[in-house]
Amino acid sequence: MLALETGMRRSEIASIKWQHINLVKRTLLIPITKNGEAREVPLSSVAISLLKSLQNGTEAKVFNITAHAITIAFGRACKRAKLSNLHFHDLRHEAISRLFEKGLSLAEVATISGHKTWTMLRRYTHLSAENIAMKLV
Repeated sequence: MLALETGMRRSEIASIKWQHINLVKRTLLIPITKNGEAREVPLSSVAISLLKSLQNGTEAKVFNITAHAITIAFGRACKRAKLSNLHFHDLRHEAISRLFEKGLSLAEVATISGHKTWTMLRRYTHLSAENIAMKLV
């Protein structure tokens, strides 16, 4: 759920620390990213609720799991659900598409996802023709 709400990579999710979450500002700092630049991710109401439900007050990290373990667990869940050819990274594609469908601008989505160019961001965007048609009414 957090991946769908934030568009974060599995390595970013695995490394979330409570000290990087600001529930008042509704943001999450990712100090180390794939492109080497820290970024702040705005948190939706769903993401805030999820994070609050996970608070235990004793651990430094939100999830006691590695990025590789996320991949393994996701693969097992897909197998149990009889889903084939679905990967954890596909959640990032879906999240970014949803952000555009909510009406966020290119700059806003790029800020959330951490993409530096439209060319790279476009590869992650799979907009629904049906949703676009609804805007044309």
